[in-house]
This record gives sequence, structure tokens and C-alpha cells, in this order.
Amino acid sequence: MSSQLRAHRMQVPPQLADCGIDQMVAFTVPLTVMFRGIEVREGTLMHGPEGWGEWSPFWDYGPVESAAWLRAGIEGATQPVPPTRRDHIPVNVTIPVVGPDRARTMAAESACTTAKVKVADPRSELRDDCRRVAAVRQAMPGGRIRVDANGAWDVETAVRAIGELDAAAEGLEYVEQPCPQVDQLAQVRRQVKVPIAADESVRRAEDPVAVARAGAADLIIVKVQPLAGISRVLEVIDAAGLPVVVSSALDTSVGIGLATYLAAALPSLDHACGLGTLRLFDGDVSDSPLIPVDGYLTPQRAVVDVEADNPDDDLCLRWAKRLDLTLAALADVERR
Repeated sequence: MSSQLRAHRMQVPPQLADCGIDQMVAFTVPLTVMFRGIEVREGTLMHGPEGWGEWSPFWDYGPVESAAWLRAGIEGATQPVPPTRRDHIPVNVTIPVVGPDRARTMAAESACTTAKVKVADPRSELRDDCRRVAAVRQAMPGGRIRVDANGAWDVETAVRAIGELDAAAEGLEYVEQPCPQVDQLAQVRRQVKVPIAADESVRRAEDPVAVARAGAADLIIVKVQPLAGISRVLEVIDAAGLPVVVSSALDTSVGIGLATYLAAALPSLDHACGLGTLRLFDGDVSDSPLIPVDGYLTPQRAVVDVEADNPDDDLCLRWAKRLDLTLAALADVERR
């Protein structure tokens, strides 16, 4: 466990105790680079009869959206993982918005054969994105490169950008969430040759299968926490009928471990998973963090090694208040 990690005990509310949760820990750990607009990752871990679950929704998510993440955390701590079909999970290296030299180094040192490159960030112009992608291609000449725009483009911009990025990559595996809306994804998909993957249009949608029915994506990105747990993710995958990529929601080793079981349970796994994001953390909740070895992970639950300090008034109070609001939202959703 890195000294950069801070972990503090929280009181378990009665609603979670009734579900079998017997411990809760609030954590905060810095990131090595700014990612998704944040420099510090915060969240909670919860322990139950099956081990540890994670509840770490981002702070810009409200109680209703955070309720899905809470369901995943409860399930992870209290329900057994599904049977596995494989014991090696291929993983991509994630390249944040960094300069080409650092991007090249990160790709080369990862030992992965697939890279996911962040693009379309306000801090970066298209020409910078192309340089970053080209640098990654230099580091892995025979590998796969995918890019993630996080819904930043309109249709016209997406079509132009995808063409330039595809050229810089000498062929993209796919582009993830080029536009925010499902109908926009469908328009882009009709105009480009690069496959389209849907992320936010799945994990942040009231109907995560709508993107598949609309013919707006060639594959979908699935994440355990945003989609309310492994059981629910398997239902979404079955209903969508599209190839999938299992990814992290910038989880600790607890969330990553549960995601490895999801990936191991799938009937087929044709794409590397986005589960190498612990390299972006300066610390973890485990002394044996789930970092890929030679580009692969094995399905396993994380061993949590944190020695939680006494409650930190600020951190624990913020998460306790958030938990109260989210539990109320979850109860309201379940009553409907």
C-alpha cells in the first residue's frame, strides 16, 4: 500500500448492515496525471460475506446515478462472482492526455499489445491528439490502437477527426463515444469506416440497450459500477447482442478484481479490456495491486491491506452525507 493512499473507517448505516455489510472505508489517492479532469480519486470500500465491494461514483454524479454504483458495491461484497471461462484477461494500456514522448514511453513500458488513447480533451487540439496517437503507434507497431473522445464532438467534427486519427494510427481498432447522443453515433457510424464503440450511451443511459437497437454502435463498453453490478451487466450484454469491451470506471483493485470476473465469465472476449488503469494511481488499497503482467490480468478478488485510520472528519462526513442521499435514491428507485 502506497503512503499516498489515505483510508479512514466509516460507520456502516443500518440499510447496508441489513444487506450484510460489516465494514466501510473511505479512501483518497492521488493520480499520477490528471485524468477525466481530476487529480485525486476518492471513494469507499465495503466488506461483506463475499469480500470487498467498491462504491466510488465521481463527484459530478447525482444520487440517482450513484445508486447504480452502490448496487454494484453491495453486490460485490455480498454475492458470489460468476463461473469463469478463461484465466487470462488481455488488457489495454490507457494513454491520457500527455505529450507524444510520454505517450510513447507509457505504451512501450506497458507490455500491452493494445492501447487506448484519450483524445478530444479541452487541453489538447486535434493535431496534438494525432501526434500522441502516432507516438503510440511507434511504440507498438503491430498492436491495436483505439481512441476515446468521451462524447466531445458533433457529427461533422467527429467524421473529420476520425479520419485524421485513423491515418495517424495507421488503422484504428475503434473510436469510443465520438458524440454524446445515440442518433449522432448512428450518423457517424454511417459515414466512417472505423468501428464505433458506445460507452456513455450505455453506462449513463436510462436504457443501455437503446444504442444497439438504433444500430448506432459496432460494440459496447461495459463497466461494473455504473451498470449496477456484474449480474446487471450480463443482462445488458445479452440484450444488446454486440461485442463488448470490459472497462474500469477508474476503480481501485477492488473494482478491477470484480471486473476481471465479468470478463472471465463472457462467452467470448475478442477485445482487450480497459482494466489497466491502476497505473494512473499513486497508490492502491492493496499491497498486491491488480496491475497487468505482460499485458494480462488473471481473475481474482483484491486483497485489501488498508489499515484504516480513525475517521477523517472531512472525507468521511462528505461520503457519509453522499451515502445517505444515495440510499434514499436507491430506495425510491426500488419502490417504483
